[in-house]
Amino acid sequence: MANGPEPRLTGTLETVLVVDDNDTVREVVVAILERANYKVLSSASAAAALQVAGATEKIDLLLSDVEMPLMSGPDLGAMLKTTRPTMRVMLMSGGATGNLLVLNYGWAYIQKPFVPEKLVQMVTEVLHSKDRSQEGGQGFDSRKDIKGRE
Repeated sequence: MANGPEPRLTGTLETVLVVDDNDTVREVVVAILERANYKVLSSASAAAALQVAGATEKIDLLLSDVEMPLMSGPDLGAMLKTTRPTMRVMLMSGGATGNLLVLNYGWAYIQKPFVPEKLVQMVTEVLHSKDRSQEGGQGFDSRKDIKGRE
């Protein structure tokens, strides 16, 4: 058996834009995704992410923190989807209010903190799901992992 991650958990150089205002979190997420064979761009704010997106031809997935200064991750996703309708959106949050902000969106969601394997698995599944618009994306929601334990 070969060393390394299972094939279904590795990217095929899809481009992921990671946006998080916490430098440490952003750097860790970028490192995890790069090790999983994704091309990763990163930004510390929504404004910087819009600049990166403007200079980048293809972004397959926006992976954004929910709560950021000036513009939230959901608002950033909605704005980018107007010009990139096939781009997937996945949101992440460590705060209790992050859960509330994603309820109106059908995008994938992962609760921080998360283990690297879960992050890569969810990113891979979101990128390869059939529904390009991601309505009903709540099928990719890490909160489902804890339902039934309450």
